[in-house]
Amino acid sequence: MTTPAPGSDSLQPDACTVVPPITDWDCFSFDTRQVHVGEYADENRGARIPPLTLSAGYVFDSFDDGAARFNGGSREPIYSRQGNPTNAVAEQRLASLEGGTACVAVSSGQAAISAALFALTEAGEHIVSTASIYGGTRILFGRSFRRMGIEIDYVWDTDSDAAWDAVIRPNTKAIFTETIPNPRNDVVDIARVAAVAARHGIPLVVDNTVATPYLIRPFEHGADIVVHSTTKFLSGHGAGVSGAVVDGGTFDWAASSRRYPLLTDSLRPGLASLLDRFGPSAYAQYVREAVVNDVGPALSPFNGFLLHQGIETLSLRMERHVDNAITIAHWLEEQPEVDVVDYAGLPSSPLHAIAERYYNGRTGSVFAVTVAGGTEGARAFTNGLRLFSRMTGIGDTRSMVLHPLTTTHASFASDLNARLGITAGMLRLSVGIETVDDLLIDLRAGLDRVAGIL
Repeated sequence: MTTPAPGSDSLQPDACTVVPPITDWDCFSFDTRQVHVGEYADENRGARIPPLTLSAGYVFDSFDDGAARFNGGSREPIYSRQGNPTNAVAEQRLASLEGGTACVAVSSGQAAISAALFALTEAGEHIVSTASIYGGTRILFGRSFRRMGIEIDYVWDTDSDAAWDAVIRPNTKAIFTETIPNPRNDVVDIARVAAVAARHGIPLVVDNTVATPYLIRPFEHGADIVVHSTTKFLSGHGAGVSGAVVDGGTFDWAASSRRYPLLTDSLRPGLASLLDRFGPSAYAQYVREAVVNDVGPALSPFNGFLLHQGIETLSLRMERHVDNAITIAHWLEEQPEVDVVDYAGLPSSPLHAIAERYYNGRTGSVFAVTVAGGTEGARAFTNGLRLFSRMTGIGDTRSMVLHPLTTTHASFASDLNARLGITAGMLRLSVGIETVDDLLIDLRAGLDRVAGIL
């Protein structure tokens, strides 16, 4: 029973009235959103965890419903190559955390970069990237993109307008960078790069894998599109491979002089353009419809389930990752067997001002350490570790070590590696969430091996 409140004609609910669940999480904090966004209790039959939906296709309610789904008049699923209810939870959650309008989950980080850029470029067009990026991305650009007729140029001096203007062409359709480059932690002034992109009317695509939206949200600094290898810190457990493309919803596709007709023009008679139909989420919809659906890098719903489960603890894990990394970076810098520590959060780093401006000095937990003795020193150090796993990959709860010169960068010319700072004695560390004193003991054992060969 309800009774009017004193002085009011409205009815107040009594103790038996059940309030509806929350479905709009926009006003909630990061930590709350990482746990709850994408959950709809009424769709899950009481299951507290969004269920794993293992279905290739979905039944249409009617003849007209099928047409509406194919024409964009309904957001209900069509086929799991385009989207899956389990993956939609991760997509909505990541879009919320990054501050974007929509997200498309894909099968890997490399698929995310490919999908994001294939949606912007075609044969005969051009991309510009900052020079220091993940080795696998350089291989992707130099091999697969070039085979498809898309050319790439790199900018080494990112603070120089002249350096950018020298490589940007009339057919340049995207600028690409990373917030915290892997492996050297040589952080980029994102707002500076975004200003260049805006001046030339080009969308800025930012790989935010190492930082995650917990440390920085590139859209707040002028980025237009964000990509992730969600295999890494967003998942956190190393159990599944996945990626994501997030649309910032702010780039003015119609006003750009560079023309993005697949977004701004009708794709068939009688059908409005994607921009007219989807507005600030038009780019994400194009990635979903014309890249992921056509080429097929769809995310397995099982890995999508693992992803949204991992995101729930992102902030907690990142705090421990970064705390451990800072302690280890400072400690390594003091060891006699260490030549260089490439961690922008260190006061000795030439990039420390950028680290302070964007990250409060907390530039993630993937960085490089160069030990004495060149390749033999790196071999001795790596083989002397028992707690750090010798493996490729980053962003796991477990700490990992890798020698880039003989693995991720082995196919690069020696002069390119030298310019990138990939030297014989350099190791990449991905610092996990173990007890930091245990990690220091393990690192000391590795350095003792280095001392033994000097």
